[in-house]
Amino acid sequence: MRILISADMEGATGVTWTDDVVPGSPQWQRFRRMFTGDVNAVLAGLYAGGASDVLVNEAHSSQRNLLLEDLDERARMLTGRHKPLSMMQGIDSGVDGVVFLGYHAGAGFDGVLSHTYLENQITGVWLDDVPASEGRLNAAMAGEYGVPVLLVSGDDQTCEDARDYAPHAELVQVKECVSRYAAICLPPARTARLLESGAREAMARAGRVERTPGRHRIEVEFDASHLAQATAVIPTVEQTGTRRVAFEAPSMTEAMKAFKVVTAIAAGAVQGIYG
Repeated sequence: MRILISADMEGATGVTWTDDVVPGSPQWQRFRRMFTGDVNAVLAGLYAGGASDVLVNEAHSSQRNLLLEDLDERARMLTGRHKPLSMMQGIDSGVDGVVFLGYHAGAGFDGVLSHTYLENQITGVWLDDVPASEGRLNAAMAGEYGVPVLLVSGDDQTCEDARDYAPHAELVQVKECVSRYAAICLPPARTARLLESGAREAMARAGRVERTPGRHRIEVEFDASHLAQATAVIPTVEQTGTRRVAFEAPSMTEAMKAFKVVTAIAAGAVQGIYG
């Protein structure tokens, strides 16, 4: 069995605020080790459950956060930015399941460091009129390739979100959200056991499933009107409100590629502290 891990950092053990996940700070260096520990715990469980090959796709920010030198030697790691399928790079390689590790709640919702792709410029995303986190968006792409979501880890709000978009996945809560920048956290020794056990159990559901192709519509709401204006110049993107844009695509893969362009243009339109 071949498995993909899409590894984000905001939902990793102990992470609660900006410095924990922004490259360059002492706190980031500390939490890189905990992040890598979470990945290793999941790897141990996946291999114990029958996985033969696991690709870890580094999916957070610079996508150079995991410590390769400390990674379980049985795994392979995809690191670095500008991947065509971003957080889901590798989903098209014939894998039998995907793990969403260290995920978080979406923009506009409660959750530790909740956001959708951009840290604070996006206030909401909708997929086919349903509020969408990164997890929901990525699960829809996985479904397009016939790949089941096996496990989702993060805070309690992340797990609650996943109950809807991945109802058969194992859910591993590593912390309880108190606010955007505070959480009740479990120590790494405890979360490692939970993650390993969850991954081992999740392997029972590994295996290709029926594909779910089709057209999709994504709508994005920003915190300022000029970001909607900037992104509306993209072909197929329509400004639907003062701070909203929307677009349709013939597949989820194409929709996510377009979404990636929208977020890149919006990020480039931000001007200093005024946004």
